[in-house]
Amino acid sequence: MSRPEVSMAERKRRLVSDELTESALQLLAVKGYDGVTIDEIVAAAGVSRRTFFRYFASKEDVVVQFLVDMGSDMRAELAERPGDEPTSQALLHAVRIPLHACAVDSERALRVVRLILRTPALHARFLERQAHWRDGLTTQVGQRLGLAPETELYPGLAAGMALTAFDAVLRRWCDSDGAEDPAALLDEAFAVIAPALDGAAGRYPAERCPSER
Repeated sequence: MSRPEVSMAERKRRLVSDELTESALQLLAVKGYDGVTIDEIVAAAGVSRRTFFRYFASKEDVVVQFLVDMGSDMRAELAERPGDEPTSQALLHAVRIPLHACAVDSERALRVVRLILRTPALHARFLERQAHWRDGLTTQVGQRLGLAPETELYPGLAAGMALTAFDAVLRRWCDSDGAEDPAALLDEAFAVIAPALDGAAGRYPAERCPSER
């Protein structure tokens, strides 16, 4: 299933969002998180405060937004995976989506990830976003296996394990200053969790799982 083309309005939204984020990153690199104000960010980006708040709710969001859309992208990818594919492989392909996005602009992504992981206020906001990612992946895993997340533990645990692997890879990549390959790190992480994911999934009767998509 092909993804819909990005509209002109969406492209413009992303351009403005990217400009604000880049301006914020440049200021933060010089002055630190606590030393930068929203007024300074909008001045550097050449936009108004009103425009800023059309795109972001806070100073934290202007940085974290770089990773926000990855949650919907992961869920969309998981929805497209073959129904008879092992859960570990389906989730691996889904989690590869944000890492691929990081690889496309690795220098900028590394600056963002480093800033998020090393700034408590940003890390707290990022964890809030990850909670939404987990909810989306939990729902999708439940649909794949015919399991209700409200009554079965597996969907939520599987989503949580996948995102824990993602978080571990981000930290390792950041600590290496981008020297290590995030794709290889992700494969290594999933090799660790795959037996638990697929072994637990095997507890559920095959007839409860969709045979095809």
